[in-house]
Amino acid sequence: MNRTLLFLLSLLGMAACTAAKENTSSVSSSTKVVTHNTIVDCVLYDGMTKQSAQLTSVGPDAQVQVTDTVDVYFVKARVIKDGKTLSGYMYRSCFSQQ
Repeated sequence: MNRTLLFLLSLLGMAACTAAKENTSSVSSSTKVVTHNTIVDCVLYDGMTKQSAQLTSVGPDAQVQVTDTVDVYFVKARVIKDGKTLSGYMYRSCFSQQ
């Protein structure tokens, strides 16, 4: 009896946690879009390697929206160029240290 009750309570608890997680609509600080200015000429790549295709070149002082800090070397970024929005990856070294 105690095992059955404990099992049912644990299932109920897991269901409540799952439901609460799915119903949240807040944005965490790690997914917040932040606008930065580049400090050097940089390239927006479609992947996270130097061999990835180049989507566009971004000049110094261009505004770039950083949407995610992907890894140690790259950030996921969004650039508006000639009225088109391009999303890809840029080296972190393109931006000043804050």
